[in-house]
Amino acid sequence: MQVVGSMTDWIKLRSESLFHNKSIGFVPTMGYLHQGHLSLMRKAREQNDLVVASIYVNPTQFVPGEDFEHYPRDEKRDLAMLEAEGVDYVITPSDQDIYPNGFSTYIEPPAASQGWCGDARPGHFRGVCTIISILFNLVRPDRVYLGRKDAQQSVVIRSMINDFRFPVEIVVCPIIREPDGLAMSSRNVYLSPEERKKALVLHDTLELGIQQYKAEKRCAADIISQGKQQIQKIDGVRLDYLGIVEQNRFTPVDIAQSGNFYIGAIYLGKTRLIDNLVFGQGGN
Repeated sequence: MQVVGSMTDWIKLRSESLFHNKSIGFVPTMGYLHQGHLSLMRKAREQNDLVVASIYVNPTQFVPGEDFEHYPRDEKRDLAMLEAEGVDYVITPSDQDIYPNGFSTYIEPPAASQGWCGDARPGHFRGVCTIISILFNLVRPDRVYLGRKDAQQSVVIRSMINDFRFPVEIVVCPIIREPDGLAMSSRNVYLSPEERKKALVLHDTLELGIQQYKAEKRCAADIISQGKQQIQKIDGVRLDYLGIVEQNRFTPVDIAQSGNFYIGAIYLGKTRLIDNLVFGQGGN
């Protein structure tokens, strides 16, 4: 595995013949890796000649008051995990590489960014689209691998790829969960033992909605209302949103149908967690 910290060096390396006629699978990350990230590396390994990962905590996708300065970082640990997975190249750009002095061009995110996480984190998807565009230009991948836990982000990036005609195939992989159902997230490390127990209410609430759907209940408002009641029973958990949305545009629906996402976000203290399940497709 080769680690490249200078993007000038990476651009030179990327132009060399060893990349010619080789398919490239790309996994962008902010580091502090877990099994969810590693599942993306494995899928990329299956489908491509070369696997490239990035580790970069992107400041422009954090909104004021969020955890940018304290976001968990452990590059040495991350690199050891990536090497064990057989990743070929890891790029670790600096802020100066990505946002050099005078940088002033940002991507206006597509319509799918509106609502949900877009409302809770204004400016977040602008930062996401900007960094992904930069990384696409640097890596020039054939495929990019994303996790479905960040469902709205995946839809936003897919829309951007289509609109800008990026020659990149997007592969969205299943959510990887802890044995008790909690979706794996780098931010789970923030949770106290008591908060960790309470965090399960989000997955349990979404699972209740899936069971209601299986019982032929289709009214989105009713499913969401019961979900809110379940979350509000847990002291110390603050609901951000619950919603049932169409999977390609992320717009809310009135009647739940197969393929719709049941999405949710909660706060435990300052920690924000998101999750989703899919109606009619085995839930997860």
